[in-house]
Amino acid sequence: MKYEQTKELEEEKFRRLTGIKRPTFDKMIAIFNQANIQKRTRGGRKHKLCMEDQLLMALEYLREYRTYFHIAQSYGISESSAYKGIKWIENTLIKHPAFALPGRKALRKSECGYEVILIDATESPIERPKKKQRHFYSGKRKRHTLKSQLIVDKQSKIVICTSFTNGKRHDFRLFKESKVRINQQIEVIADTGYQGLNKLHAKTKLPKKRTRKHPLTKQERRSNALLASQRVLNENVIAMLKRFKILSDRYRNRRKRFGLRFNLIAAIHNYELSI
Repeated sequence: MKYEQTKELEEEKFRRLTGIKRPTFDKMIAIFNQANIQKRTRGGRKHKLCMEDQLLMALEYLREYRTYFHIAQSYGISESSAYKGIKWIENTLIKHPAFALPGRKALRKSECGYEVILIDATESPIERPKKKQRHFYSGKRKRHTLKSQLIVDKQSKIVICTSFTNGKRHDFRLFKESKVRINQQIEVIADTGYQGLNKLHAKTKLPKKRTRKHPLTKQERRSNALLASQRVLNENVIAMLKRFKILSDRYRNRRKRFGLRFNLIAAIHNYELSI
């Protein structure tokens, strides 16, 4: 579907198609027009598609995760042109301040504005690697995966920072290896995968785990339910990001660009919360 056809779509249908709102689309076009002016000064061949169609093609790739071949056939270009166009779109957006995450440094500041943050991890399936298959095999998912850690502000619902590793890595080990340092004034809420985090950060709330000899009391079950109702916000954010099928379907590309695409989709989520 070309951009001229999408003009007739309602706002809700446009978002269902592209995964973003129209104001976000317009902001991206303004960024690309400025970047394209700088690109032309360095020379190079003009792209066959207009800027709106190039962006629509990239969003369609992230949203539906079709192959480059099928997308190229839909837009009447070569497969290599589709690949280069989508890559340029991604690289240009991730460099712009409007589509950048606050980052780990924001959590260290005493006046960062975050009162309560939520930490959780999610997994995305990948194709079976040719080497080091054990490192990517997740016993929880029973398949090879990439694990992504998200830190979300409870009040604003924005993604502050992310970290990535192979699917076998434990959630708490990923947190320690990510070298995230949280200001002691910020309250942290996490699930049972982060047992031991309260030793690193005093203001941490974790659900109580039951054992065979020590079942949970009614008060502990109520406390766990209250924490679960607060942590569900992080699950909702993850579900919003995974509307883009490139994060939820089996990832076919090289793993080195997975983090870039995940951060870009998270930054788009943050931007749409502000408009």
